[in-house]
This record gives sequence, structure tokens and C-alpha cells, in this order.
Amino acid sequence: MDLETFPWLTTVILFPLLASLAIPLLPDENGKTVRWYALIVGLIDFVLIVVAFALNYDFSQSGLQLVETYTWVPQLDLKWSLGVDGLSMPLVLLTGFITTLATLAAWPVTLKPKLFYFLLLAMYSGQIGVFAVQDLLLFFLFWELELIPVYLLLSIWGGKKRLYAATKFILYTAGGSLFILVAALAMAFYGDAVSFDMGLLAEKAYPLRLQLLLYLAFLVAYAVKLPIIPLHTWLPDAHGEATAPVHMLLAGILLKMGGYALIRMNFGMLPDAHAYFAPILVILGCVNIVYAALTSFAQRNLKRKIAYSSISHMGFVLIGIASFTNLGLSGAMLQMVSHGLIGASLFFLVGATYDRTHTLVLEEMGGVGKKMPKIFAMFTTCSLASLALPGMSGFVAELMVFVGFATSDAYSFTFRLIAVLFMAIGVILTPIYLLSMLREIFYGPENKALVEHEVLVDAEPREVFIIACLLVPIIGFGFYPKLLTQIYDATTQSLNFRLNQVFVASQKTGEGSIPVAALPVLKAPAISQ
Repeated sequence: MDLETFPWLTTVILFPLLASLAIPLLPDENGKTVRWYALIVGLIDFVLIVVAFALNYDFSQSGLQLVETYTWVPQLDLKWSLGVDGLSMPLVLLTGFITTLATLAAWPVTLKPKLFYFLLLAMYSGQIGVFAVQDLLLFFLFWELELIPVYLLLSIWGGKKRLYAATKFILYTAGGSLFILVAALAMAFYGDAVSFDMGLLAEKAYPLRLQLLLYLAFLVAYAVKLPIIPLHTWLPDAHGEATAPVHMLLAGILLKMGGYALIRMNFGMLPDAHAYFAPILVILGCVNIVYAALTSFAQRNLKRKIAYSSISHMGFVLIGIASFTNLGLSGAMLQMVSHGLIGASLFFLVGATYDRTHTLVLEEMGGVGKKMPKIFAMFTTCSLASLALPGMSGFVAELMVFVGFATSDAYSFTFRLIAVLFMAIGVILTPIYLLSMLREIFYGPENKALVEHEVLVDAEPREVFIIACLLVPIIGFGFYPKLLTQIYDATTQSLNFRLNQVFVASQKTGEGSIPVAALPVLKAPAISQ
């Protein structure tokens, strides 16, 4: 078997899961052996992902690559079907990178370390599976697989309200998953042949009314994960109780699953319905940006403040997806990867600060920068990245969404102007709440009431290394975004072109066309190139 035919995706999905099964057999009492074992497993899997990408991925192709198909249940045409393209490959790389760093961030975990790292590796497999599978029922199974580790990681290693946060998380996400299952079954059984293959499902000609129902079902499920207001309330609670490595996985990877699925299924498989829902996505994106930014500004709990900032940044993803332009969709992809890196870095630093001060209340943290200059410098740099400072990846991503939406020919000038104004308000609010947060934590007089302030210690080499690893791509993509955009440009442009073709065909036949009276904000179904 040569390197081209080697089952790379099957290996990178199953290796962490199979390796986790050996954890109970490790002779380890204090957790030192198991943490090294988990780190090595995560690092090996990440190296396998990079090798598969370097040897076999062609930037110029828009279709699936590294395709693997094995028959599973032939009666239902159910297959172990894997493949990656420009939508999934960046997120598979992001998953391997963030999970490996999260394993290193979990070094201080002493409570049930074997179970903790077992769940971490199982979650690793589930998340890569979500991005790599090309069978809709298999996608649903992997989507469900990663819920169980997150629930246990929250409920066992979380804060005082961990059971409430974990229960709320599982109710929201499992409830949303039911919509995926119903929509998947409806798509598979529609027509003469039963199939769950995403490629075949995308080619089926669904009636417009069915498309709208399918789109709505998928949107509800992915709105929970992204999250989209008002289905967002589980996220601040989950982040408020999670530990630092779980924070990194939630912010760095979990939220991206919703954005990826919106592009893969709603945008790519239901193009006629997307034209109807696109203005709604823009409105929801504007609400996310402004409402979450204002709520973040009002938060006095550090974890909840950063959690609401994540919700705000995801609003740009929604607007990019609904922009009908190559530039806007490219910006949405870049924003997902960028926020994955920035969100993981900020939440890791929040955890590091809490480990030292034992408080999350901003009023109790004044002046800690004097004794923790390294954490102060890293926190400031990552906050500047989050507020989209030029030279950082967040700036490029948000600028692409701004310009992509503003130059879209699909919307009326008035609608575009209002949406751009809301986006601008969010961009203005972000530095206000982030810089005021830095001032309250690191500046001013020390809080003498806290005994912990007397024994504060600065960042250790392990923590500096984790932040340095995250800042390298943040700055690299900021100065040269083509490092990332070249991976997915062919795929996103192909998706936009296909959407354009569908609209042109619908105008000629009169079937599935977009009634302008029903969508007054849409000027025409044409897509800007």
C-alpha cells in the first residue's frame, strides 16, 4: 500500500479513539503517565493530519480529496464514506492543532486523570469525524458522539454550577440534533433511491417547499451549536463552569461545527432555500454581533464576558455565509479558523488567571499585572487579536466579510447599508469591552482583600509555549492570509458558482425562482464574483 492509497482519514479518526481504550490499562497512580500518553497520541494524530495534507491535498481542486468509501449497510446504501475539501480540511487541521494544545493545557488536572484524557481523545475522534464524513447518517452519529465527552467533561470537572451547565448543554444540543436526524431521513428517502451519500443528496431535485422545511430544520440544529441568538444561552453557562482545556475545545472547535454544517448542507445542498433564508441569516448575524457585544460589555464574570464575545464574532460568519459573494464566504471561513485560534488562546489565559487569583469577578482582580507581567503581555496580545487589530487574522476575516457583503449585488442598497452599520457598531463595541476588561484585571491598585494576590506567580514555560503556538498562525494569517485562503478558495468559489447556476436555471424554467415580492431586500438572484 503506497502513501496515496493509504486510508489517511480513517486512521486519523480512529487512532485517538482506539488509543484511548488503552488508558485504563496504564499503570499510573498520579496521572503523570497518562497525560504524557495522551499528549503523544494527540501529537501523532496531528502529525498524521499534516502529512496527509502535505502529500495528497491539491489546492486547485474544488472537489473531495483523500476519499475513502467502505460499504457498511448495503440495504440502506449506508457507507463509511470519508473525504475532505476546502471546507473541511482547514477545520480538520484546526481540530488537531487545538486538541493537542488543549491536552498540554490539561497538565494540572489531578481529578480522575485517566477518565479525563480518555474523554479528551474520544472527543478528538468525534470532532474530526464531523468534518470528514460524507454520509449524512454517519455525520449525525459523529455529531452525537462528541456530545457525550463534552457533557462528562463539564459535569465532572466543572465549577460549582457544573451540573446545571452540563444538563443545559446536553438538552440544547441533543434537542437540536433531532432536527438533523429528521432532515437527513427526509432527504435520504425522498425520490426513488434511498441514499445518505451527501454528494448524491446534493444532486437531488427537491421541491421548493421541502427545501425550505429541510433548511429550517438544519438551521435550528446548527443555530444551537454556532450559536445563534436566541438559542445561545447554553454557551455562557458552559463556559462559565468549564476548565481551561475544555474551554479551548468549546471555543476553538465546537462552535465551528455549526458554521461548517451551515455551509456544507444549508448553503451547498439546499441552494434555492438558501436564497429565502439568506436575509434572515444576515439579520440574525447583526443581532449576534450587537446584542452579544453589549451583553459582554455588561458582564462582570470574566468567563462569561469572553463567552459572549465569541457569540458576537460568530455573527460575522453568518453574514459571510449569506453574502452571495466569494469574498464574503471566504471571510466566513477565515473567521471560523481565526476565532478558533483566538478564542482558544483567550479562554486558556482566563483559566490561567483563575488558577492564580481563584476569582472570576473583575472587581476582585485589580493590579494583578504587576506580579504577572507575562500573562499580562499575552492577555493583551490575544485581546488585540480578538478586537481585530490590523496585522492579526481577525482583522482580515472581518474586513473580507465587510467588503464581501457591502459589494453584494443580491441585496438592496438600503438593506446592505443597515447591516453594515450594525457590523460597524459591533466592531466599535469590541475594543471597548476588551480594553476595559484588561484595565480592570491588570491595572489599578491591588485588591488587598484577596490573600491570593500575595502569592501570585507568573506564567510558566508550558503556558508561554501554548500561547506562542496559537499566536504564530494568528499573526501569520493576519499578514499573509493566502496561507489559509488558498486551501479553501477553489471550494468556496465552486459553491458560489453552483448557486449562481441554480438561480439562472430557475429563472429560465420558472421553477424554484425567487419572488422579489416575498423577499424585498433581494434585488436579484445573481451572485457577485
